[in-house]
Amino acid sequence: MAWDEWEQLKAQAAERQSTQMQLNQLPADQGGGGSTPHHGDLTVNRQDLKAVGDAAYTLYQDFDHFSDLARISSMTAAGGLSDQGFVIGSALDHVAERWVDQVQSLLDACVHIYSHLDFTNSVHTNDDTRVYSTISSISTLDKGFDDHRGY
Repeated sequence: MAWDEWEQLKAQAAERQSTQMQLNQLPADQGGGGSTPHHGDLTVNRQDLKAVGDAAYTLYQDFDHFSDLARISSMTAAGGLSDQGFVIGSALDHVAERWVDQVQSLLDACVHIYSHLDFTNSVHTNDDTRVYSTISSISTLDKGFDDHRGY
């Protein structure tokens, strides 16, 4: 590529693009877009996190209680059927044991969801505090520079 060609390409690129810097934002709406504003790629709403975490906790408590009742009833029925010589009693007992495994998997998932959302909320709170303290210290530095200029 010749030097003249390179200079021509640079000039064309400069004509097509503004020299202003744009950080972490979308270009201004050019019309025709929907009425829903775009708030960026990462949006965390603590109320939403809390609602999902609370729902997971409620599901954990309710399912733990009611599944235990179902397990006890099934095992009692399995024992009664087996005692009376019905082969289906051992099959029902097997189902009840598998039920316990599946219940534990669901309960573990609920605890994981609740714990993860609680952790996420805590991390974002700490991030907000860190960002606030950083920005506050920048304004303090700016004020110090302004004081030295005599403003």
